[in-house]
Amino acid sequence: MVPRAGLTPDRLTEAAADLADQIGFEDVTLAALAKRFGVKDASLYSHVRNLQDLRTRVALLAGGEMIDRIAVAVAGRAGKDALVAFAGAYRAYALERPGRYAATQIRIDQSLIAGTPALRRTAEITYGMLRAYGLAEPDLTDAVRLLRATFHGYCALESGGGFGAPRDVQKSWDRAVDALHVALENWPQEESTDD
Repeated sequence: MVPRAGLTPDRLTEAAADLADQIGFEDVTLAALAKRFGVKDASLYSHVRNLQDLRTRVALLAGGEMIDRIAVAVAGRAGKDALVAFAGAYRAYALERPGRYAATQIRIDQSLIAGTPALRRTAEITYGMLRAYGLAEPDLTDAVRLLRATFHGYCALESGGGFGAPRDVQKSWDRAVDALHVALENWPQEESTDD
């Protein structure tokens, strides 16, 4: 089968990511993508295996874009300054690129992403920022989960219009990040199970 001129896996992934930002990640289909290129659905199968493959590609693209933004924001910073920059870049990406951001939240087979540069970079930047708070495993993993849950929950509520109180949303975000900083500085030590 001869691939259609101009169509490549990278071009399809970028177009699917753009489409996700316009119509929502869950509404991206191979049919919608084929329509965008003016081709039949079958034309896409020489470039992507199926919809799950396409979604995984979008997730990896978006994850790389997001960590690139975060890396620029936190460069040369430590402690609270790094946390504020990290949080701000995370939130900006989530709000500016909603479809791509939604893609970063899907579960991906770990064997597909184990060696990806974006995953390594995400771990290096996130864990590096948290090590500045004096955290080590298993506290590092727990702290990463706290940050992700807080940032994601806040962004999901904000983008969905879930904050109805008259309080300025940015002020609440700033206070939430302040609270996370205090929590990280005063991280509770796990009680030893050794007897």
